[in-house]
Amino acid sequence: MIGASPMRPTVLRVEQLGKIFGSQDPAAVAQTGPDAGSEKSPDGSSVVAAWDVSFDVASGEAFGVIGESGSGKSTVMRAIAGDHSASAGSVWMQRRDGSTSDLLTMSPSERRALRVDELAVVYQDAAEGLDLNVTAGGNIADRLTAAGCRHFGQIRERAAELLERTEVPLDRMDDLVRTFSGGMRQRVQLARALANRPPIVLFDEPTTGLDASVAAGVLDLIRSLLEELGIAAVVVSHDFAVIEMLTSRCMVMQHGRVVEQGLTDQLFEDPQAPYTQRLVAAARA
Repeated sequence: MIGASPMRPTVLRVEQLGKIFGSQDPAAVAQTGPDAGSEKSPDGSSVVAAWDVSFDVASGEAFGVIGESGSGKSTVMRAIAGDHSASAGSVWMQRRDGSTSDLLTMSPSERRALRVDELAVVYQDAAEGLDLNVTAGGNIADRLTAAGCRHFGQIRERAAELLERTEVPLDRMDDLVRTFSGGMRQRVQLARALANRPPIVLFDEPTTGLDASVAAGVLDLIRSLLEELGIAAVVVSHDFAVIEMLTSRCMVMQHGRVVEQGLTDQLFEDPQAPYTQRLVAAARA
């Protein structure tokens, strides 16, 4: 076990995570960040997208990562997911069997297996998490069969259960996902992510680009499912209203660095960093 209380064990711990794009010049770290006003090195050869990022997530907890474009929040999420290789740090995860693994040292095949069974991602663009030329039920079936399920009837029953739970009409189960609206695609992506009951789900801007009323419905759905299923989640967003609605704790990122971290309601009511104050003011406007 990687940490914690008897009531809520820590299931994910990120330690000093860093990602540099371009030249891997260590000097770029000192030349970038909030004080420098940029994540880009002065000579333009490096982008320190994230550096010295540390946080943990307990079982059943939703942790938020907030910041504007270029803050590094999505880079952190993609490094945890394995979409980006990290330049520094470690990401410890408690596995279903009780063992602990550093995700950053896993082989590609081990990461693929992890993504099938224990760690799911819901992307801003549903096309990253779904095959748009496959049916809604087929997208869920792909994830179930990858985990070893072979009984057609059980697969279809599980797919129908998940689509119903995520409020996708069952009469659209056999429709191609490319015929769905943006909000409906996100619901199918959420159903697919939950197919194998993963203990951890990462959400990367899950409502960005959706109409306000559609986004509100998707957020309500995510919140109810997180509470019902007791999943540990990392929620990445540029919108403090989203973070406030879904998470209990969060951290604020600017130019690749963490500038503030704490209980979400406290950060919203009494932000200390000037950058956090601006984000909160924007959310209240």
